[in-house]
Amino acid sequence: MPGIDQLRAEVVEASGGLARSGLVIGPSGNVSARAGDLIAVTPTGARLSQLTAGQIAVVDLDGTQVDGPLAPTSELALHLAVYRRFDAGAVVHTHPPMATAVACVIDELPCIHYTQVALGGSVRVVAFATFGTDALAESVAEGLEGRTATLMASHGAVTYGDDLQAAIDATELLEWACGLYVHACACGTPKLLSEDEQRALADSFASYGQVRAGEPR
Repeated sequence: MPGIDQLRAEVVEASGGLARSGLVIGPSGNVSARAGDLIAVTPTGARLSQLTAGQIAVVDLDGTQVDGPLAPTSELALHLAVYRRFDAGAVVHTHPPMATAVACVIDELPCIHYTQVALGGSVRVVAFATFGTDALAESVAEGLEGRTATLMASHGAVTYGDDLQAAIDATELLEWACGLYVHACACGTPKLLSEDEQRALADSFASYGQVRAGEPR
């Protein structure tokens, strides 16, 4: 298990990568990773492209800050809800352009491509709630049941994984799938993968052992 200093460095690296990829802009979005009972999380109001390891806040699973010069993200409740419910290793909240656009329009991203099975299939869009509230945190946790990604209406996306790379992979796959859905809708009515087809795909993924979101087969 990585130490907290290593996690801080990994959070900074992941945050910069998300910013460079255009999955967050300005001070939007937040990233966290867990080592045992401690969580390294981006500070509130920070630009993810400009963070240093020393600025990363450290909290326990109750949300009490134990280290760091800056307060943790205002979305801390959201991160904690995911850790408590799913024993996640990392949580990523972003505002990806395609995913956010889709979250402003539909109630669920349907499963139209086989790689979405790595996210759990279709992706729920949870109801709008004010950022930083317990209501949003609980809604997101419910949206993630059986999934590694969820969308928030008129807001953005949340993913989680065993580690930061897995959570980022899920974010990138979700954004790609949302873009694919938008383009498919422009061409006509997308064909959906049936539950039987999704189960068969999940079995095929499982036969290869543990894979990361979107990893080709």
